[in-house]
Amino acid sequence: MPELSQRRRMLVLAICCMSLLIVSLDVTILNVALPAMQTDLHASTSGLQWTIDAYTLVLASLLMLAGSTADRIGRKRVFIVGLVVFSLGSLLCSVAPDLDALIWFRMIQAVGGSMLNPVAMSIITNTFTEPRERARAIGVWGAVVGISMAAGPLIGGLLVDSVGWRSIFWINLPVGVAALLLTLKFIPESRAPKARRADPVGQLMVIALFGSLTYAIIEAPSSGFTSILPFAILALAALAGLLWYEPRRDEPLIDLRFFRSAPFSGATVIAISAFSALGGFLFLSTLYLQNVVGLDALHAGLWMLPMAVPTFLCAPISGRLVGSRGPRIPLLIAGSAMTVSAVLFAGFEAETSNVTRFIGYLLFGIGFGFVNAPITNTAVSGMPRAQAGVAAAVASTSRQLGQTLGVAVVGAVLASGVSASSYKSTFVSAARPGWWILVVCGLAVLVLGVVTSGVWARRTAERTAEQLQSFEVREAAGINA
Repeated sequence: MPELSQRRRMLVLAICCMSLLIVSLDVTILNVALPAMQTDLHASTSGLQWTIDAYTLVLASLLMLAGSTADRIGRKRVFIVGLVVFSLGSLLCSVAPDLDALIWFRMIQAVGGSMLNPVAMSIITNTFTEPRERARAIGVWGAVVGISMAAGPLIGGLLVDSVGWRSIFWINLPVGVAALLLTLKFIPESRAPKARRADPVGQLMVIALFGSLTYAIIEAPSSGFTSILPFAILALAALAGLLWYEPRRDEPLIDLRFFRSAPFSGATVIAISAFSALGGFLFLSTLYLQNVVGLDALHAGLWMLPMAVPTFLCAPISGRLVGSRGPRIPLLIAGSAMTVSAVLFAGFEAETSNVTRFIGYLLFGIGFGFVNAPITNTAVSGMPRAQAGVAAAVASTSRQLGQTLGVAVVGAVLASGVSASSYKSTFVSAARPGWWILVVCGLAVLVLGVVTSGVWARRTAERTAEQLQSFEVREAAGINA
């Protein structure tokens, strides 16, 4: 990629953030619209889970493929295709005749979305090469998640109440078209110096692992253990296959050498934990506010502001802290705030009081605002620039997998405990185990934030980076590893 002026770099960052905005906005808007969809499409709790997880599941399955493909054939080219497919999928979702069609169209959306976030992050990584400048750019990137969390519920609530739930997908169209036109004009093409070959076997095993695991979790409450046992076995077999097959490939879909770095491995688990908490938090909160308290979509969206605004405000602060002090302080703040928030709901039924609910939402927003920048920066900063797309894709995959599992697990726990005949009276008690799961997620962020930011962890990262760099040099010289 040619050296760009400061103004051009800021423009590239803005365009990449536009793609993140529509992908992230789609999640928060959809959560507010769930009760309206449930009524209009006669959906069960598991049906609502699938409207979210069909999207995040496909994203998680294809992000690494998209990242490596972009490194191979050109990041700008893949980014453009992603914008077109995502916008088309959004249009199809807005005219879906039934729940099954909506789920399929959400999957089309996700195919496009998989080409946006990891590729955009790779473009940012190759545009902002100085570590401190990159950390700040990633902080801005994280702030866009806060914007989507703040704007999504409000815009979604207003659209659902005034026009209907189908209109929530229209918002993606003008942003997608604008991002497409700006990309064509201003983003330069870039690719990795050495193209990575496709790994179809590895890709199929990733799809089998994520898909069968998610299906088993979501369908367990309604289908029973015997029915989902084959899918659980398939998930285990796919995981074993990946662990055996990928290290034997010269250019694997998942480069397991990355995980020799303790900070990188820790960031992956932190991402899964934090986004599991986010997925479960939004799912439980939306259903409670609208189906139990009886708020309309707009007022339920307003209740998300105490969570969304701190996320927006804290993300750039976290980026600056990562750039100047490293990831430990942001991760300690994130883990502590998310854990305390979840404890309020799990142990003290915070959702039943306006004051405690507000405090719980506020704390979760602070925690989530601080967690994004250290995840992304750790994922890409210790890796060779030539593999930036793959490293960023692993981080993005962890996020989407976490959100998928959060909705699947918390939704399954809720579905197994709530009574259809007495929904309102049983919701709080049925949701309590789900809140305790979020407590565990917060504690995981806190503990791993301490463990993976110490001297020992940094040394593993340095050794891993040296080994990867040495391997690339030998590859470039035509010497076998």
